Amino acid sequence: MKRYIYFLITLGFLMLWSSCRKDFEFSPSTGSLQFSKDTVYLDTVFTNIGSSTYNLKVYNKSDDDISIPAVRLALGETSNYRLSVDGIAGKSFNNIEVLAKDSLFIFIESTIDIKNFTNPNGTYLYTDQIEFDAGSNLQKVELVTLVQDAVFIYPDRDNTTKVVETLTLDIGGELVETELQGRKLLPTELTFTKEKPFVIYGFATVPNGETLTIEAGSRLHFHENSGIIVSNGASINVNGAYSNDLDLLENEVIFEGDRLEPGFSQVPGQWGTIWLLDGSVDNTINYATIKNSTIGVLSDGNPDEANDKLTITNTQIYNSSSFGVLGRNTSISGENVVINNSGLSSFAGTLGGKYNFTHSTIVNYWDNGFRQFPAVLLNNFVLDEDNVATIADLTEANFNNCIIYGNDNPEVLLDEIEDASVVFNFKFTNCLIRFEDNSNNFTGVNYDFNDTAKYEGNIFNEDPNFKDVEFNELIIGDDSAANGQGLSSFATQIPFDILNVNRTSLPDLGAYQHITFPEDD
Repeated sequence: MKRYIYFLITLGFLMLWSSCRKDFEFSPSTGSLQFSKDTVYLDTVFTNIGSSTYNLKVYNKSDDDISIPAVRLALGETSNYRLSVDGIAGKSFNNIEVLAKDSLFIFIESTIDIKNFTNPNGTYLYTDQIEFDAGSNLQKVELVTLVQDAVFIYPDRDNTTKVVETLTLDIGGELVETELQGRKLLPTELTFTKEKPFVIYGFATVPNGETLTIEAGSRLHFHENSGIIVSNGASINVNGAYSNDLDLLENEVIFEGDRLEPGFSQVPGQWGTIWLLDGSVDNTINYATIKNSTIGVLSDGNPDEANDKLTITNTQIYNSSSFGVLGRNTSISGENVVINNSGLSSFAGTLGGKYNFTHSTIVNYWDNGFRQFPAVLLNNFVLDEDNVATIADLTEANFNNCIIYGNDNPEVLLDEIEDASVVFNFKFTNCLIRFEDNSNNFTGVNYDFNDTAKYEGNIFNEDPNFKDVEFNELIIGDDSAANGQGLSSFATQIPFDILNVNRTSLPDLGAYQHITFPEDD
């Protein structure tokens, strides 16, 4: 009974309030709208690729409920911008209501074909305006987008079934069907230049017997689940060069995702990998930046080639969601290599192989969650689905005048399955290494730091004094423990650091000679 009486009282109150309430009365806008910004920059987009969605907030700071007679794009239906107002898409809107002291969101996107403009010269600055009201009450917000032309490489799609072409890979002489979308590069596509950036959908595959040459200054942008595959008998040569203009880095080759907005500039895992299949040969990468991938470089097989399967020099690899460089029973030579910020290991040499890194900075300051492995991982096995191990020789793994560090501890793992039939050879010489084993978890001959056959001239757990690990600025400063600690014989082999500074007189460890950091303002 009490509940029934309470219900009647509540209902009566609501009816009384409703009868006293007046309908909202909206007055015409008077041209006094305020905006979250006077210009909306939609950042750089590639031709014919949709932008991200940007927003503009429109404020009614008056005491009156108002109606905006018209909200429209100045170029009307011909505009390459798209608006969404109150959840409705379009290019013009009438009688948009905004309550007193309230606001309105407008969402903006664009898709622009650069070929629609005269003499775009590779880029075109496209502009329009959002107009509010008209006449003496007219207010405007500018829209600006830089459109960049590009060469697009993408797999074929069957017009009837809409099925996208997938790859059959030649792996060590065996044809393997995959579910990877992509296609083989055509003979006319085997040289990438800096004239236009390249945008790649799926995996662009270098065919057997061919070489992909990437010239200095080239820019490669990869869509999600995309990358480069170098087939059995094929090669890739990345021919970047040093540039004196460190701001432009105009001669460096850059591999990154196809999202150009600043918010994506440091996001790991935006694209796949550069995959050197078992049987690919004589691969070289010089003066490149490889960033925001899943695996920067994945190299498989050919551990005993007379020439290393991969020679990588003067190259930076950042923000890999799993590995910076992953070698699987392969051969890699690295000089002036910088790797940081990897979800697993920055460098992993697995299932044995042959690896030589000199004057390299291999660190891991991953801060996007827990990581399972250290900056450098070496092992001589792989486990199958039944947990059965395949074991192979780690013929050699030499790290000379390197910095191996990070935000975890220790930053080196030597994971060996002992077997009398295989070798597990490695040596760290004159390196700065983070390795503190306070709980005595790492024992055995591989962690005997007094064994000069495996460790010689190293420094442990001293501060490398990097400039800014968060932003991958891994040059070292005046206070670095690496200063002057390099062995001259290795520095003579690599006389210039990654910034072309001579290191022969007093070599520092790692890829950089130290500098004096500018004082903070």
